Amino acid sequence: MTGRVRRWAAGRRPELVSLGTTFAVSFAAVTAAVTVLVGVLSYSSAARLLRYDQETVFDEVVQDLRDEVRDRAMDPADFSSAAPGHDIVRPARTDVQVLGPDGAVVDPGSPGLPVRDADRETAAAPVAGDLIVHKDVDVGDDVYRVATVALGGGRGAVQIAQEFSDTEDLLRALQQRTLLLMAAVVTAAGLFGWWLARRITRRLVVLTAAAENVARTRRLGVQVPVTGNDEVGRLGRAFDRMLGRLAQSEEDQRRLVQDAGHELRTPLTSLRTNISLLRRIDELPPGTRDELVADLGQEARELTDLVNELVDLAAGQSDTEPPQRVDLAELAEDVAGLARRRTGRSVVVHASGDTTTDGRPGMLQRALSNLLENATKFDRTGRDPVEIRVTGPARPGPVRVEVLDRGPGITETDLTRVFDRFYRAADARSLPGSGLGLSIVREVALAHGGGAFAFRRPGGGAVIGFTVGGAPDA
Repeated sequence: MTGRVRRWAAGRRPELVSLGTTFAVSFAAVTAAVTVLVGVLSYSSAARLLRYDQETVFDEVVQDLRDEVRDRAMDPADFSSAAPGHDIVRPARTDVQVLGPDGAVVDPGSPGLPVRDADRETAAAPVAGDLIVHKDVDVGDDVYRVATVALGGGRGAVQIAQEFSDTEDLLRALQQRTLLLMAAVVTAAGLFGWWLARRITRRLVVLTAAAENVARTRRLGVQVPVTGNDEVGRLGRAFDRMLGRLAQSEEDQRRLVQDAGHELRTPLTSLRTNISLLRRIDELPPGTRDELVADLGQEARELTDLVNELVDLAAGQSDTEPPQRVDLAELAEDVAGLARRRTGRSVVVHASGDTTTDGRPGMLQRALSNLLENATKFDRTGRDPVEIRVTGPARPGPVRVEVLDRGPGITETDLTRVFDRFYRAADARSLPGSGLGLSIVREVALAHGGGAFAFRRPGGGAVIGFTVGGAPDA
């Protein structure tokens, strides 16, 4: 069903999910995945860069201090906050605390830093620049990273601490904002996807409604209101053309059945009448009996011919013969030879240009045979030969086939109707035939991308033929 998909659940009937909902959910899911991926990567990159920057600054301060105490002998007083020119560079959120030789706090930091046994040992270390680092040291409500650097000679040590809790608070705030932003983007994407899906699938919904209406009412004459030049518009126009062709096919079938019923009624009535006479055949004189049997045979043959032509006409719409390259001049020679043997008439074939085309040989041979049979039937004198002209195009175009005779010709009134089914001119109603031969010619020509034509021949007679151009209908 257009515009909807089926979702199956175990033990339950399938539920219909609209294509718009599927599209909106898919759009939101893809957007959410991309947003989450970008958000996570962005946050991770920002957090990594920020932490790396803080750690780099801290490591540089510690290294500068170690280089300083190694270059010259220094004691705790040199780092006292009260002594002029005492200080080392103190970046933001950095705390300095000075320890004496015994590890006691000489100059407390702000806030004061905890002193551990390892720090006291470092204060008593003989080598300047010895280092001990403590990570994640809780000082009040904040978290610090503490490095203790020995002054050497057992003179004490300097503790440098950098606050990391503010950085983590900043990252947590960034994380929360990123999550809120991602939620907002996903929500907006879902709403936009829903709106876009409604806009895109609106024409599909119309097309689905039209298809369901056709399936429900079986009425093919439905106008499909779909516009646009994209795939949906092309689908709508193709569906509209398909409905039109199906409606025309249904109308042709209905007309064929009606016309066939009308034409079959006359020979069947005659047969019933003659069969009723057979009940009294013993009462009839010998001449009348022979006449009756001859009439029955003639009516049976005409009825057989009519049924065969009806079958040919119906099969012409769905011929399964595969298209191939056909030389219409050679095909005309074959048909002409068969007609010479059957009728004894002189049939001449004239060919010029490229007479090859793509088509179905059986259908084209049937059309040529019908034209030639029609010509020999009406040209009963047989004084002049029947001519077949096959003309190839001088430039890309259709191949033209004409059959010319010297019969009584066609009146102006009949010229426009000779290809109608079961139509027979007034002077042809006494001749055998069903009125389907030329209709089959027209059907074959249309199936091969051409058309049929008829006109009066100068000097008397008629010219009836067809053109073949393009590939036959698949």
